[in-house]
Amino acid sequence: MSVDAVLDASPQALARRDVARLLLGREDVGPALAQTLRRLDAVWSEAEVELWCGGVLTLLHANAGARCLHAFARATDALAGPQDAAALARDAAGAADVARRGGSQAGRAALDALPAAALKLPAWLERAKWWAGLARLAKEAPDCLAPVCERASALLGHGDGAAFESFVAAGLKACGLDREKRRAFFTLQDPAARALLERAAGAVAFQDVERRLKLFGRALWGQAPRLAALQGAGVSAVPQRASIVGDLVRLPQVYRGLTRSLGEPLYRAALAHAQAHQAFSRRQRAEKLKPLQIALVGLVEDARVEALALKRHPGLKALWSPWHSAQPGDAMTAAFLMARLARALFDADYQDDDGFVEKGRRLFAEASGRLDDPTAARAIGGLLGHDLGQMRLRFDPKIYVPEPLYRDDNLGLWTFDDEPDQQADEIEQAVDAARLTPQEADDGREGDDPPKPEAGRAREAPADDRGVAIATYPEWDRAAGVERPDWTTVRLVAAAVGDARALEEKLDRLGGFRERIARLVRGARVGKAARLKRQPEGFDLDLDAAVDAAIALRTGDLPDDRIHRASGRRARDVATVVLVDVSESTRDRVGAGTVLEIEKLAVAALGHAMEAAGDVFAVRAFASCGRDEVRLTEVKNFDGRMDAAAMARLAGLEPGLSTRLGAALRHVGAELEDVRSHRKLVIALTDGEPSDIDVTDPLDLVEDARRAALSLRRRGVDVFGVTLGPHAATDVFGRANTMPARRLDDLPARLSELYFRLARL
Repeated sequence: MSVDAVLDASPQALARRDVARLLLGREDVGPALAQTLRRLDAVWSEAEVELWCGGVLTLLHANAGARCLHAFARATDALAGPQDAAALARDAAGAADVARRGGSQAGRAALDALPAAALKLPAWLERAKWWAGLARLAKEAPDCLAPVCERASALLGHGDGAAFESFVAAGLKACGLDREKRRAFFTLQDPAARALLERAAGAVAFQDVERRLKLFGRALWGQAPRLAALQGAGVSAVPQRASIVGDLVRLPQVYRGLTRSLGEPLYRAALAHAQAHQAFSRRQRAEKLKPLQIALVGLVEDARVEALALKRHPGLKALWSPWHSAQPGDAMTAAFLMARLARALFDADYQDDDGFVEKGRRLFAEASGRLDDPTAARAIGGLLGHDLGQMRLRFDPKIYVPEPLYRDDNLGLWTFDDEPDQQADEIEQAVDAARLTPQEADDGREGDDPPKPEAGRAREAPADDRGVAIATYPEWDRAAGVERPDWTTVRLVAAAVGDARALEEKLDRLGGFRERIARLVRGARVGKAARLKRQPEGFDLDLDAAVDAAIALRTGDLPDDRIHRASGRRARDVATVVLVDVSESTRDRVGAGTVLEIEKLAVAALGHAMEAAGDVFAVRAFASCGRDEVRLTEVKNFDGRMDAAAMARLAGLEPGLSTRLGAALRHVGAELEDVRSHRKLVIALTDGEPSDIDVTDPLDLVEDARRAALSLRRRGVDVFGVTLGPHAATDVFGRANTMPARRLDDLPARLSELYFRLARL
């Protein structure tokens, strides 16, 4: 098509005429555009071609360059059939925006990725969010845009356009201005990026259901299972299965492609199957078995342990059967045939006339009288493996996974004489990394303990040279409107030792300050009201006393007239965590001393008073240096005393770093969950609003801390903030729960308000 021919086209085709005048005569890009136009004329109307030409002009006016125009032409050739012209014109506008922000190379990379993105996101509204994510990436981290575009198919395979946009936002927020961290994140070398991808589609994740799974497993077999998450497979094409190593069951971080309604039932089915293996299987030597025979022995062993488990718990059939979806008409491959055999051995009503499937079902039925023998599966699987091998069906052990979804990888069944395969080696190596602490190993074994809430729950994390990483917690992303799981890491830092005697002397020099605090704590009626039985009068009847009185009347004895119940004084039953902010801003002076000096005196007086009153309490100090380093110092534990050693640790606190209050609140809330008490209380001593070095907008951390405080209140923990600086954190604790104290002398009045509110609740 010549330029003159285009110029002679319909007068309404203004964009096409401009393309002809500006581009078709150029040797670098003209021939490619002319060829694309000829193809479009054959499939589109004149109006649709005009829209497409408008997209070309958009790229031209953005100074995207000839290479971008070539990339757009190639993308059009790939998509012109299934995609309409309006969508491609919008794609051009998206690429132009990327080019304006990140340069022509960024625009070209995005257009090269467009066919893969359109395959995953055929709807334009979803693809618009993909373009928005790329535009932000081009603006804030242009060096990472090309790697992201190269991985478009894998990245978009985990969720929709909104999930991709959220992934980009999370990566930029997590890495800040650190170029190396950003590169590692967006090339998926960072495990956090892979884990985030696994959750991109909003599916149920392991940590969402871990607590309930432990209770479920204990209900089945009388013992809480040891559970851990398999790290996300990221962009791996091979789906994950559960894995068993000894008494440890490792479940996928996320089962891909499932809705939330299906996620938890699948986790339960997988756990029930794994526990059946732990109850009835034993490890075998692989010896000279071929990979196909190993797979078939595992398949028969799966059926054997499930048959035994169903004898004990028949209801498991309803849990497992929905996941068996193999049909007789499935493709004739080894993997599909094995899935059909798995269903046939599980479901007696399943009809499949294939000779291999029928033979497997017959052999399994003949062995029904000796299913307690673990070697039965080996004999049947060996025979079936020989038959399947004779059928010359291709079997690739590198990509084979047992079906259905809930079954494990069966690596825990074998000991290998030769070097194990890479996947098995990785699983074995992961065991040490997943060792549970004694506290977590006992989790869920106290029958009277209620289930712990999922939100804000501690997650294990490895240690490094910045301190012992004891837990990770989520954090609220205000801009994205989502909670980022496992976003902050709390690290336990050894307490420095200070001069306890000097701190005591300062406290003594304050006159009656210590005594006023002691009287206040001692007089507070915090706890539950005592129920007094066998009273002469009261608000209702004491049933035991009334029955005794009735018996006395029937037998002719003189009844006791003390047949009522009444409320007595409140019994002290409160557990408290005093949370001390030791960030750099506590170095500021307030009156005659610094904020931290006032905090130390207040905590010392309060600690002595609570100990004298018999209250259970702990003292924690915190500061932060980014989301991966929220430092926590244990000044006094719940089972410790406010003795000279605790006073020395309190005296040794020094100001420094920042204030990531939300993570600290979540951690002390998690500690309180394990304390039995009628009332639970967190008193945070801080100098003002949260902040940290890796957060540009302080409102982000204010909102996160506010949500952490609200979460604790929903779980029955009262949270109060005593602010010792000029800024009262009312947005975090709420106006009613914020007690501003401008000087040390204000503290008794503020604590009086606090205990008065507690007594009324």
